[in-house]
Amino acid sequence: MPELPEVEVVRRGLASWVAGRTITDVEILDSRSTRRHIPGPADLRNQLIGAYVADAVRRGKFLWLPLTPGSPDETNVDPSLATGRFPQTALMAHLGMSGQLLVEDSDQPDEKHLKVRFILSPVDGMPGELRFVDQRIFGGVFLSALVPCADGKPGGQSAHSWPLVPEAAAHIARDPVDPGFSFDEFYRRLRLRKTGIKRALLDQGLISGVGNIYADEALWAAKLHFARPTDTLRRADAQRLVDACIDVMTRALDAGGTSFDSLYVNVNGASGYFERSLNAYGRAGKPCRRCEEHGRETVMRRDEFMNRSSYTCPVCQPRPRNARW
Repeated sequence: MPELPEVEVVRRGLASWVAGRTITDVEILDSRSTRRHIPGPADLRNQLIGAYVADAVRRGKFLWLPLTPGSPDETNVDPSLATGRFPQTALMAHLGMSGQLLVEDSDQPDEKHLKVRFILSPVDGMPGELRFVDQRIFGGVFLSALVPCADGKPGGQSAHSWPLVPEAAAHIARDPVDPGFSFDEFYRRLRLRKTGIKRALLDQGLISGVGNIYADEALWAAKLHFARPTDTLRRADAQRLVDACIDVMTRALDAGGTSFDSLYVNVNGASGYFERSLNAYGRAGKPCRRCEEHGRETVMRRDEFMNRSSYTCPVCQPRPRNARW
C-alpha cells in the first residue's frame, strides 16, 4: 500500500497538472470505484462537471482536491485567505492497495484497469485527462464536505493555507512532516497509550502517514524495539523517533517514494526507488548496516506483527522485558 511519501509525490503531481483547471466531464467506467459516494455515481458525475480544482492537499495518506462550482473569479473564492472565502467541497481520492492517479493525453489508449476518467479544461502543453486506475478495487473517489480544522491550522500539505479538512478525514491526525504537527500533543497522547510503540505509530488517529515500512525504518534509526511500551518512552526517546520518521520520509520523498509493487506509480507513471536505501524493512537474515560500521556481525531478524512483519536488529534494538505488541 502506498505510504506518505508516495501520496505526497502524487499530490505534487496533481498540484502541477490538475490544480487550476476545470473538470468538464466525467466518465465512470466501474461504479465500484465510486461506492464511497453514497448518493451514487450519477450524482458524483453531476456535481463534478463544471467544478474548478482549487488545489491538491494531503494529510497523512489522505489526498483531496478542494473544489468550487467555478473559477475563483466566478465563485468569489479567495485563494489568498484574505477574506475567509474558501471551497466547500473536496474530491477525495483513496488509493487503497493499487490505486493510481495518472495524467494522460486523450489520444492515449485506456489503461487495462481504468475506472474513472476526468476530462480537464484544455491548457497548452498539458495532458487533457486525469485517470483513476485500480486493479484491486480497494480504492476509490468520492465527494466530502470541507469542515474547519479543530486546531485552526491549515488542513495539510498544499499550496494554500485553508484551515479546512474533508469531513471524511477529520479523524485523521496530522503527520510528522506537516507544519501543523505538534510534538507536545503527540507525546502527551502517546504516553496515555498502553501498547507497543509500533502499534501506536500505525494508529492514524495518533500520528498519520506512517505505514509498516517507514515504521520499521524509523524505529531502526531511533534504536527502539517495536514492542517498547509507549508509557515507558521518555520525551527524548519520542523526539528521536519523530525526528527519524521525518528523516526517512524526507529521504524517501526525494527518491520518489518506496514502491515494492509494480502496480503503484505516481501521477506521471513513474515508480519510486527508495527501497534501495532501506535499512530495516525486508532485510531479515542480512547484516545490520549500523553494526557493520562498528565491526559487529549482526543479522537482522523478522518477527510476525499484526498479520505483517517487523524487522529489527537484535543488538541495536534489544527487545524490552515488558514488551507490548
